[in-house]
Amino acid sequence: MPRKLNFVMISPHFPANFETFAVRLRENGFNTLGIADTPYEQLSEGLRNSLTEYYRVDNMEDYEQVYRAVGYFSHKYGRIDRIESHNEHWLELDAKLRTDFNVFGYKTEDMLAIKTKSQMKEVFRKAGLKVAQGRVFKNDEDALKLVKQLKYPVIIKPNSGVGASDTYKVKNSQDLADFFNNKNPNVEYIMEEFIEGDIVTFDGLTDHEGNIVFYSGLEYSEVVIDIVSEDRDIYFYVPREIPEDLITLGKKCVEAFKVRERFFHFEFFRVKGSNELMPLEINCRPPGGLTIDMWNYANDFDVFREYSNIVKENKFYTEITHPWNVVYIARKANKNYVNSIQDVCEKYANNIISVQSVPGIFSKIMGEQGILARTASIDEMHEIAHFAQQKQ
Repeated sequence: MPRKLNFVMISPHFPANFETFAVRLRENGFNTLGIADTPYEQLSEGLRNSLTEYYRVDNMEDYEQVYRAVGYFSHKYGRIDRIESHNEHWLELDAKLRTDFNVFGYKTEDMLAIKTKSQMKEVFRKAGLKVAQGRVFKNDEDALKLVKQLKYPVIIKPNSGVGASDTYKVKNSQDLADFFNNKNPNVEYIMEEFIEGDIVTFDGLTDHEGNIVFYSGLEYSEVVIDIVSEDRDIYFYVPREIPEDLITLGKKCVEAFKVRERFFHFEFFRVKGSNELMPLEINCRPPGGLTIDMWNYANDFDVFREYSNIVKENKFYTEITHPWNVVYIARKANKNYVNSIQDVCEKYANNIISVQSVPGIFSKIMGEQGILARTASIDEMHEIAHFAQQKQ
C-alpha cells in the first residue's frame, strides 16, 4: 500500500473559501498538515475536521518558527511532498520552505521573476513579447529623469506588490510631487508608460509537467485603479468565450515562466485602438476574491478536487466546456441604488447563485456585499449587472 502524501498547508484558513483545498486533499487521502498563527479553536469546524494535524506558531513572519513546524511534521510523518499556501503574501515563505526541505515547486531562486515587475518584464521580453516601457527608479531625481523619457501620464507602483494598492496614476508634475511626498520610503517603485486599454486575464492550472489542464479568463467593467481612486462600482466576470489571441499568448506566458503544478493568473492590457494584447504581470496563485468559486459555477466542476487529483495522480478528470458566464457584482454601502438586493434576486431568481458579505479589507474594491450570478448569454449577464448597480 503506497504511503500517504504529506501536504503542508500554510495559512489554510485564509481566505475562507480556500479552506476547501484542505477538505478535498483530505478526502483524497493526503495528510493535511496546517500551519498558521490563529488559535486552533478559532478555525472553522469544517477546516478542523479536514486537517490531519495543526501546528500553531506565534508569528508567521518569524521564519524559524514556521521552519520548526515543518521540521516537526517531517519528523512525525516522513518526507514532505508539497508546501503551499495559494496566497500571494506567502509566496516567498512557501519557496524558502520548499528550498530548505527540498520539496517540489518554486524555490527561492525563482522568486525574483514572479514577484518583481521589473524581472517579469525581462521574462516577457525574452519570450518575444512587447511590454509597457519603464523601469525601477532609484530616487526622486531619477524619477524626474525617467518621466521625461516616458512622458505624462505614467503609472507608479511597487516593484513587488499586488493589486492596485499604493499605485499612482501620475498625470502631471503636481501629481509627481504629491507622490514624492506620500511614497513609502521602504518600498522600491517602478514607473511605466500609461497604456490606455482594458485589463483581461488568462488564468488556470497546470499539471506536473506544465501542461495546461484548465484555463479561464476574467474581464472587468472598470479599471481597478479608477475604482479605488474614484470610488466606482465594479463587476467582473468569467466569460464563456475566451478570445483565441488571449489563449495563444497565455500559453506562451505559462511556458515562459515554467508554471508547474500550479494555478496561474496572468494580466494583460487589451490596448485601446490596436486591440493588441500586452502582458502586464504574472501571479503564480489563483486569482483573488471569489474567482476560484466562480470557475466552479462557470464550468459545473470542482476545481479543488481536480487540484488534489493533479497533485496525487497528475490527472485532471473533468471535460471543460465553458457552459456559463459567471459575474460578481459589487454593492457598496455608500451608494444609493435604485434596486435592492432583494429586487435583483427576485427579478433574476433563475440566475442568482448567492449574495456574499465581503471582509472590510477588500470592500473598497469588492463592495460590502457582492452578488454572484450566471447566465448562458453575455447580454443577459450585463443586463443583471446594470440592474443591480443602477443609481438613484
